[in-house]
Amino acid sequence: MLETSARLLRLLSLLQSRTDWTGAELAGRLGVGLRTVRRDIERLRELGYPVDATPGVAGGYRLGVGAALPPLLLDDEEAVAVAISLRTAATGSVAGLGEGALRALAKVQQLLPSRLRHRVGAFRETTVALAGAAAPAVNADLLAAVAAACRDHRRLRLRYRGRGEVLQGEAPREVEPHRLVHTPRHWYLLAWDLGKDDWRTFRMDRVEGPLGPPGARFTPRPLPEDDAAGYVSRSITSAPYRYRARILYHAPLEAVAPRTSPGAGRLEAVDERTCVFLAGSNSLDELAVHVAVKGFDFEVLDPPELVPYLREVAGRLMRAAGEGGHTEGGQH
Repeated sequence: MLETSARLLRLLSLLQSRTDWTGAELAGRLGVGLRTVRRDIERLRELGYPVDATPGVAGGYRLGVGAALPPLLLDDEEAVAVAISLRTAATGSVAGLGEGALRALAKVQQLLPSRLRHRVGAFRETTVALAGAAAPAVNADLLAAVAAACRDHRRLRLRYRGRGEVLQGEAPREVEPHRLVHTPRHWYLLAWDLGKDDWRTFRMDRVEGPLGPPGARFTPRPLPEDDAAGYVSRSITSAPYRYRARILYHAPLEAVAPRTSPGAGRLEAVDERTCVFLAGSNSLDELAVHVAVKGFDFEVLDPPELVPYLREVAGRLMRAAGEGGHTEGGQH
């Protein structure tokens, strides 16, 4: 009986590790015959694991999706990764996810052997969240519904408020959802807006839930660019801000890119030695910080208002440096 139980666990682990297995492959891995594999598959089904079978010479087995959630088999690295990910998710920007993540983390930690609890505990005891401006929370059910519509290619009707807008009963936007893209602070939906007859980027914290039932199926349209993340980055950095910046850096794109967040702006190579930074903001302060702290010489191409502002900031920095030069012993 012990040998059979161990073999069932091994079989379940194999089914979880890959999508499709032939009966011969499973028999070879387990060191048993095909008849034993078929009996073990039936035992897993009796235990609540939905194992799908495809008949024929090219047929095989796969672990299906069922109504119940049976236990998972995780190796050491997977278990630690799940525990750390759940702890991180508990402090994330998805509303309602924190409590569920903490409950799941408590269950996982109870099942961990002592050697793994020590590793997870070290992570918990030696890390501290850096407080900052709170990111707008997004409802977890709303994200899940939109993700399902993206996967199934089903149209959605969104009640959406733009920058600074308040919803007052305007007509929903009918869209064909393509991808969800997230930055450290925001979630975005890339979708084809049927009313605008064009691609649009929707910030998910501005989508009013709950969504209605999914609409008709659609055939996905090709993007103007191949990369959804790149398209969203270009979209959110070229929004109708008060100031639109074009900054020429005297450094190659490969050197500037590691110091540039995709959510802050985008880079375009000019040649092997220079690149242009494109960004938008309603604040000259914000633009000044973004362009000045990268550590490279630069020229302001746009907006012209940024040039005198940078001179003013440079003057303050020079005065501060001059005052610091007159101090002795660290005292003024």
